[in-house]
Amino acid sequence: MSAWINQTPDSSSLPPVVRGEGVYLYDKSGKRYIDGSSGPALFSLGHSHRDVLAAVHRQFDALEYGFTMDFSTEVVEALSERLVRHMGAHFGGVFYVSSGSEATETSLKAALQYHVANSQPSRTRFISRRFSWHGATLGALSVSGNMGRRRYFAHAVPESIFVSPAHAYRPPLGIKPEEIPAFAARELEQAILTHGAEKIAGFIFEPVVGGSLGVSPAPAGYAKAMRAVCDKYGVLMIADEVMCGVGRCGAWRALAHDGVWPDIMQVAKGLSGGYMPLGAVLLSKPVLERIRSAHGNLETSRTYSGHSAACAAALAVLDVLERDGLVDKVAKDDAYLRARLDEALGQIAEVGDVRGRGFFYGVEYVKDRETKEPFPAEALFNRKLKARCIENGLLIYPGGGIADGRRGDYAIVAPPFIATHAEIDEIADKLARASKQALADVRQ
Repeated sequence: MSAWINQTPDSSSLPPVVRGEGVYLYDKSGKRYIDGSSGPALFSLGHSHRDVLAAVHRQFDALEYGFTMDFSTEVVEALSERLVRHMGAHFGGVFYVSSGSEATETSLKAALQYHVANSQPSRTRFISRRFSWHGATLGALSVSGNMGRRRYFAHAVPESIFVSPAHAYRPPLGIKPEEIPAFAARELEQAILTHGAEKIAGFIFEPVVGGSLGVSPAPAGYAKAMRAVCDKYGVLMIADEVMCGVGRCGAWRALAHDGVWPDIMQVAKGLSGGYMPLGAVLLSKPVLERIRSAHGNLETSRTYSGHSAACAAALAVLDVLERDGLVDKVAKDDAYLRARLDEALGQIAEVGDVRGRGFFYGVEYVKDRETKEPFPAEALFNRKLKARCIENGLLIYPGGGIADGRRGDYAIVAPPFIATHAEIDEIADKLARASKQALADVRQ
């Protein structure tokens, strides 16, 4: 047995990857896999992009890391300016971390410090949504509504308040999809009033939910309705764009589609494209200025905050996104990806829904399309689907539990931004083939 503690129950079943090139990965035997999900929606430029690798090598040759408690470096300053330029002048500053989970921790701490600066230290509680995921560290886990991932730790994490997800495919009982924004705003307001507005620090949400809801964009009008409630009661809005941001949804900010600005926003994954571990928290000008005027600066630190080589990787990724027009390409090719998924999967009776935005799509599988009844959890459909995909040379992001916490199978399709139409065709066709095979396995 391997001494490696992997994230999967059985790491021995995973192929040993040795090389990547573009949208493809190759294992030790030479078998080729097309990366249909960019790993966990991570590899925005695919694998082994020569420009990014060269930038990282140059930075390592010059300086691996200028510790940010001692130095400023050109690369961290340049990246910060570029991020604010793309994300919007609404933001006043950027703080760097090494992961999405750390980004959540920093966002929560920034919200708490803001309220202390405003002489409202009683604002300590956060409102989040069921079927959400904000990270694996304990603070991030406390605001994550993923029942499966919380089960061993929920008794020990700080208590958060959870409201309904904005899920058009499975809306709250008696609510039509177009009624979700008004319903959700009423629910948020009631939660604030029930627990006391003077105790609520922030509302954190994913504009497009990833693995905890099988890629679910909020219906039109939802973010504006929630923004209005937050403003009414002095609650900070925290947008978690770790998975859906930095171009993944066809815009630099996922919330740009909704015309809404958050008080705090966090990004990671596509920021450095998987080439180095990096996340960032962007604070709005009012939030940052209030903290600075009261306390001098954000009271948080990370050993590797603003790591020079990681920032060099991210800056190179942004260079390529700009030079090659890849964010616009994602927005344009959204329709093609959706059409190909619909064409390839539409005749499969157990495909209940195909949904998403940009290069970020989810496929939900059900036992009965009419009733939306999911497969039993014991059927392990998503594991069978992953095995069949790997067999067919396709990598996707499968999961379960999105219907009721235990049942509800899905696959995330999130190709690298560089994927051509031919490569999108290959992903869709291989997913259709693997889906049919996995469904046959379940029926046996």
